[in-house]
Amino acid sequence: MSKRESAKYKLDRRMGENIWGRPKSPVNRREYGPGQHGQRRKGKLSDFGVQLRAKQKLKGFYGDISEKQFRHIYDEAVRRKGDTPDNLIGLLESRLDAVVYRAKFVPTVFAARQFVNHGHVLVNGKRVNIPSYRCRAGDVVEVREKSKQNVAVLEAAQLAERDVPDYVEADHNKMTATFVRVPSLNDVPYAVVMEPNLVVEFYSR
Repeated sequence: MSKRESAKYKLDRRMGENIWGRPKSPVNRREYGPGQHGQRRKGKLSDFGVQLRAKQKLKGFYGDISEKQFRHIYDEAVRRKGDTPDNLIGLLESRLDAVVYRAKFVPTVFAARQFVNHGHVLVNGKRVNIPSYRCRAGDVVEVREKSKQNVAVLEAAQLAERDVPDYVEADHNKMTATFVRVPSLNDVPYAVVMEPNLVVEFYSR
């Protein structure tokens, strides 16, 4: 189980939103923040505060991405041609752990990172244990034969709380998924509104 099992729900409460759309999120019961001061009335956020919140929410959604890693992804999104917010989302969704999560091989993004780390995943027939590995269009991601009967994997495939997006073709009988294409923001089924444009503004200050 992920080391951030409890901390991930703190992120939900700090943001005041059910970021992953999970039924167990404490935000479903109480929307105020964690800690003894969580129920204090919130003041209006400054422009900087709004941008910071958008960055924390997007970075937090993808699990254990460090600030250094996230900034590196942003810098690459800027260097690429096209719309920077869309580039940022495309790079995040191309991560191997994100593809494993989107394919519903695991129940959470945190579990996806751990699942890849522990060597349960093959990409184009070769074992890859780097969660940040960048998938390309046409790459086939597969759960290793020995891991296909993992209880968490079998349960994740049955989850009704989210669907497999159309840029990932998943076969849960064979436990394989094809990363069809790099998505744009409008393609990604986030449970809450993500604002990568504010993330760009944050780093552009």
